[in-house]
This record gives sequence, structure tokens and C-alpha cells, in this order.
Amino acid sequence: MEIILLGLPGVGKGTQAKKLENALDVPHIATGDIFREAIKNSTPLGKKAKSFIDAGELVPDEVTIGIVEERLGKLDCEDGFILDGFPRTIKQAEALETILAEQNKELDIAIYLTAAKEILIARLSGRRICEDCGATYHIKFDPPKKTGICDECGGKLIQRSDDEVETVKKRIEVNEEKTIGLVDFYRKKGILREVQSTGGINNVHQKLLKLIEAHN
Repeated sequence: MEIILLGLPGVGKGTQAKKLENALDVPHIATGDIFREAIKNSTPLGKKAKSFIDAGELVPDEVTIGIVEERLGKLDCEDGFILDGFPRTIKQAEALETILAEQNKELDIAIYLTAAKEILIARLSGRRICEDCGATYHIKFDPPKKTGICDECGGKLIQRSDDEVETVKKRIEVNEEKTIGLVDFYRKKGILREVQSTGGINNVHQKLLKLIEAHN
């Protein structure tokens, strides 16, 4: 199955995509991961992306689209994929349609994960990261055994600047308009389904599996 997960920051796209990857045996493709891989492997597009990132600029659509196209052309995507973080714009959504059409494929379903903004803010602003080993915690949902100390290495847990409440609010606002545009795009295509991303990770996972099974 060819699946896209949509939703605002903090809604749990990455978490649910990983669980679906295991359940459906198709790759979870996160744009952040494939960017890092392309840059690490110094592919032509990876070098282009790095030049923009190093300059503090947004990576242009054509570079992003090219990197995604390369990834979707790999053998492990033959039976489907779960896209997380792409498309982010209507232009990218249209490009994805073209890429899939060239592979004689089309999207099966676009799943829009939703949650109240207060919940998203609490999820993101409560995140803490070990400054030594990078292990991630949440002060409410996944706290360390000892407050402020990493269970893995004993390092100090810190809050990243982009997880501070005001920054989180801005991230959500910036993403909201683009997300709504994509939701409308896929709703008009007749493949959009909405799922409330609340009630626990496993509960949401089961809702997604039932939705996907019903679609099949």
C-alpha cells in the first residue's frame, strides 16, 4: 500500500509510521532521514541539499522532490511505503502523483492525524533530550527514572530551543496553513481519512490498522 501520513507537529506521525512499518512490512520514509542519507552518501542531490542547509536556506522543491523520487525508486518500495514529512506543499503533492504514475502506482490513502493544539503544545514542549547520548524523554508521557538525568548514560537532559512553548506555537502556526491545503487536496481526490491521534499510541495504531484494512 502507498500511504501518506499528514498532520501538525507533535501529532505523532513518526511514531505511528514506525509502528505501521512493522505491521505492514513496507518502509517508513521520513524526509529527514532520506535527506541525511543522501547528504552522508554525497549523492549529487545530497550535495545540493547540503549547500542550501549549510547556508541556512530552505531546500528548494525540485531538490526535495528529486531526493524523494530516488528513494521511492528503490526495491524495498515495490510493495508500498509510508511517507512521513512529504509532501509539504501542493506542488510537492502534484510531483508525487507524477512520480507514482511513472511507476504505474497511485496513492491508496492519505491519513490526516489530528489532535487539539493544546495537546500538541504539551507533547512538544515536554520533550527532553540527553545532551550526551541523544536519548529522548517526555516529562509527562515518558519521564526518566530520575528527574533531569538520562537513564541510558547519566547525562543531563535539556530542552531544545525549538521545543520551547513559544517556538512550538509558531511551528504549529506555520505548518497549519500548508497542512490544511494538503488535506483539502487529498479530500478532493477522495482518498483522505481523518484519525484522532489521542488515547494512547497503541490505541491510535489499532485505529490506523482498522482503517487501512477496511480500505483494502
